[in-house]
Amino acid sequence: MAGRLLLVCRLLVRDLRRRRTETVLLLLAISAATGTLTLGLALNNALAQPYERTRAATAGPDVVAMPGGTGPEALAALAPLATAPGVTAHSGPYPIAYLMLTAHGKTVHAVVEGRDNSPAALDRPAVTAGTWVRPGGVVIEPTFANAVGVHVGDTVDINGHPLRVVGTAVTAARAVYPSADWRADAGSPLTENAGLVWVDRSQIGALAGARPLSFTLNLRYADPRASTSFTHKRDAGIEYTSWKEIAYQDGRLVEGAHEALLIGSWLLTALAVASVASIVAGRISGQRRRVGLLKAVGAGPAMVAAVHLAEYLVIGLAAAGTGLAVGWLAAPPLTNPGAGLLGAVGVHPPALRTVVAGTVLALAIAAAAALAPVVRATTTDTVHALADAATPPRRRRWRVWLSRRLPSALLIGVRINARRPRRARLVMVNSLVTTTTLVAVLMAQAQDQLIPLGDVELPRPRDARTSQAMFLVIVVLCVLALINAIVSAWTAVLDARHPLAVARTLGATPAQVTVGMTVAQLLPAIPGVLAGIPAGMGLYLAVGRGEVRYPPDSWLFAAGLGVLLAIAALTAIPATAAARRPVADTLRYTPT
Repeated sequence: MAGRLLLVCRLLVRDLRRRRTETVLLLLAISAATGTLTLGLALNNALAQPYERTRAATAGPDVVAMPGGTGPEALAALAPLATAPGVTAHSGPYPIAYLMLTAHGKTVHAVVEGRDNSPAALDRPAVTAGTWVRPGGVVIEPTFANAVGVHVGDTVDINGHPLRVVGTAVTAARAVYPSADWRADAGSPLTENAGLVWVDRSQIGALAGARPLSFTLNLRYADPRASTSFTHKRDAGIEYTSWKEIAYQDGRLVEGAHEALLIGSWLLTALAVASVASIVAGRISGQRRRVGLLKAVGAGPAMVAAVHLAEYLVIGLAAAGTGLAVGWLAAPPLTNPGAGLLGAVGVHPPALRTVVAGTVLALAIAAAAALAPVVRATTTDTVHALADAATPPRRRRWRVWLSRRLPSALLIGVRINARRPRRARLVMVNSLVTTTTLVAVLMAQAQDQLIPLGDVELPRPRDARTSQAMFLVIVVLCVLALINAIVSAWTAVLDARHPLAVARTLGATPAQVTVGMTVAQLLPAIPGVLAGIPAGMGLYLAVGRGEVRYPPDSWLFAAGLGVLLAIAALTAIPATAAARRPVADTLRYTPT
């Protein structure tokens, strides 16, 4: 037993030394999938319940009450609620005015709330920059400030009154921009998109001018079920909004990013499996003679399988460590749930669960991709393995008839794919997943990412977060797709060096050989690209909401053509190098 284990280890070390480039590519492919999983767990940990984190940090209320009337009538309607049975704490009533804010030439809806400088029992907005309200200053909810483009120290105009921006703050008592519920008439149930700002309570009357003031009252109940039994209702002329409704509105800021990362992680895992399978297939095909030699000296199928699987499991463990480290280091700057929420910024994913999940995923990818080639290697006849022969194409009369009429370059490409059909299917999977992701991103970019606030349109923060998540996915996916294309082209050229040398002895030119290899990669890639375009549209439609806009046909055509051109270029480079090698040297070469 010890002798067999020593043999496996020696062969493992020898193979890793001889095939360093393939080992590095295999390590990168599995590490990318493991790193993406780590980022996903970190984001789930940090973005889970972002409103609840904000509510705990700012003493958020259970229910926010707003009267249907204005002025003294509104105050009289709210007065009994503060001492109603079951109410344990309250703050307010605070005056509310629905005004217009002008900054950088843009005039937009603003819900202006008058506040005191002293901390309240409920709803104590957390200042994220600058200071809290003071006379002559205004504090802006940060998501709204980002959309308008203002910073601490700038000057804005509210209903004709210039005010200096003294700070930004977040709250759990009202939904963030653009769901702050601006109303044309105080007390009206009809709301429009707006952002929230705070001013000193003594100034709100002057800012509102002739417009009537409304009020808001924050309540906390002894029984939590009293505040969660409804989300939004009107009763006796008073509008009640539960924290559940506000949490739902705020949660929409990050749900798109969550979905993009979830779907992207599945696509990246599929692409990583295809990448690893392509690398493994190339390594196994180059080790067929060694399989025959092992069997010839008495090694059984279990020994042959152990020799091959040990190599990939060791690489999988190393990739798990690399991916976990990269994801762990990249997690803190990516865990901000949005400017208007207080998430667990800078946190790392749960250590034990992340290590276990990452290790299992890396080993599963390595095992799943290597299992089929290893099984084929162990069941291959010894003589056939020593001969290192590829799968002979099945001869059919119609195929012979068609091959006689094909150009030489196209015939070479078709024959190469017929010899290695599984590799051709991996090329198709690679092009399918890549095109699907690119088209889904193009669909997202084609949507209207602006929302109306008054007479102007401002960016939608939810779309910005989703775009960031998509950008992260597309960068990692493009790296994996590039690795796939390089490995597929490289292994195809190496594996076909003898048939191509024979073709050249029969009269094929180096240019025809290069074109033939390129055709061999493009033939399975074309159906993958054609299927990826509707698949990407369907993927976006499955998670998209509201009215959907489709990108121009030119965008889709450019995406598909770009994928095909990239595959053709990455294949032509090694094919050209192989075609320049003397035929005699290639035919004398014997793999070991």
